[in-house]
Amino acid sequence: MIGGGLAGLACGVALAEAGWRVRLFEQKPFLGGRATSYVLPNGEHVDNCQHVTLGCCTNLADFYRRVGSADKIKFFDELVFLDPQGRRGTMKAGLLPAPLHMTGSFLTFAPLTMRDKLSIARAMLDIVTAKGQTADLAAPGGISMLEWLRRRRQTKGAIERFWRVVLVSALDEELDRTDARYGVDVFWKAFLINSTGYRMGVPIVPLADLYAGCKAAIESRGGEVNLRSPVRSLNAEGTSIRSVQFDAGREESADAYVFAVAHDALFDLMPESIRRAEPSLVNLSKIKTAPITGVHFWFDRPVMDEPFVTLLDSNTQWIFNKTMLYGEQKGTTNNQEQYLQMVISASYDLLKKTRQEIIDLCLREVRQALPRAQAAQLMKSTVIKEVAATFSPQPGVDRWRPLQQTKIPALFFAGDWTATGWPATMEGAVRSGYLAAEAVLRTSASGTSATAHQFLQPDLPPTGFISLLKT
Repeated sequence: MIGGGLAGLACGVALAEAGWRVRLFEQKPFLGGRATSYVLPNGEHVDNCQHVTLGCCTNLADFYRRVGSADKIKFFDELVFLDPQGRRGTMKAGLLPAPLHMTGSFLTFAPLTMRDKLSIARAMLDIVTAKGQTADLAAPGGISMLEWLRRRRQTKGAIERFWRVVLVSALDEELDRTDARYGVDVFWKAFLINSTGYRMGVPIVPLADLYAGCKAAIESRGGEVNLRSPVRSLNAEGTSIRSVQFDAGREESADAYVFAVAHDALFDLMPESIRRAEPSLVNLSKIKTAPITGVHFWFDRPVMDEPFVTLLDSNTQWIFNKTMLYGEQKGTTNNQEQYLQMVISASYDLLKKTRQEIIDLCLREVRQALPRAQAAQLMKSTVIKEVAATFSPQPGVDRWRPLQQTKIPALFFAGDWTATGWPATMEGAVRSGYLAAEAVLRTSASGTSATAHQFLQPDLPPTGFISLLKT
């Protein structure tokens, strides 16, 4: 197993449970890949970027259960939005069945006008009647989410204060560079098909703390987890894989090789004979990447009471109250200081800005959104730019996403960039790991039945009126 991110961990844990001896190699000194945390020199734990899950992420939930981390995720039923005018809106489920469960909070959502809401309702009705598969989603090469919205005559306010706010955060890409299939899927699976799909789960521990059970799950079954072990090359004779080369002349051979590395690094690891025999490798260069920027502030006093809020018409998209969230686990909160983390997805405009420019920009927006921050002293801050945080879900990108099973015997891929049916999310990463594990078992010479080891979990079932729609 090459790579200790979520995809590699999910695959490794699944194969270990199926009886395989898994040897996992990760080049970094910690597990989790892009969804992890590290320790500052002063001992402060900092996530590289805030990661969350939703109720519709069934495979991620299954993975957390397998590794004993389910109790480290706290779910919230209410989403809070703030606009620059100080208007507040909340989204939460009411008593009505799906897909009407959010009608009450939607009708009273102050940052949107009635005209905005009517246009959104029309588009939502279109999604529901088409069961998430409107006809234009099948256009050759795909269409952008922005074009999909324009075809449905969405108002400017609806696009900027509703569709963009949700989708840029969920998909890490701007609407004009997002395949509409992914955008529609977010609303179908998270907000319409089931009344619990939208519930947001936030880790109440540093992200790295979620993965201790992964190491134990592999090692307790005779496997091993090797950190600081970057792979240098794959050795092959024709299309027969012989071994993997590591530093210091270390060479390892196995019955199956799963590469769970970034798609833009995979091509260079493969020898020429493998590149010629596996056509999907050539297409990886067509899959682009998108950035995320995380900004961390420590104030000298509490400035925020909510666990998190979403900002409208702002560069800063989310503010997470890490002091409160971590206090949920510790059973206490610090009443003297407060640690906040801000998230800016698809942060192309910030890539060329200096660290101080980004801090100044976010500080202005935080102080506008949170009045108590105006009198608070910013004690320290840090900025983390993830230049290639996710693959970009551009229209037609699915053409370039490879299957987990390759044409090369014993060679498999795992990563959210593989063909999962999901965008670049933690859920997509876990799905790819489970699909890779199933492929290994299905093609193994041991005769293990694939149906005996089905790891992929079904989506949330339709409830309410949705369950009455004809298939």
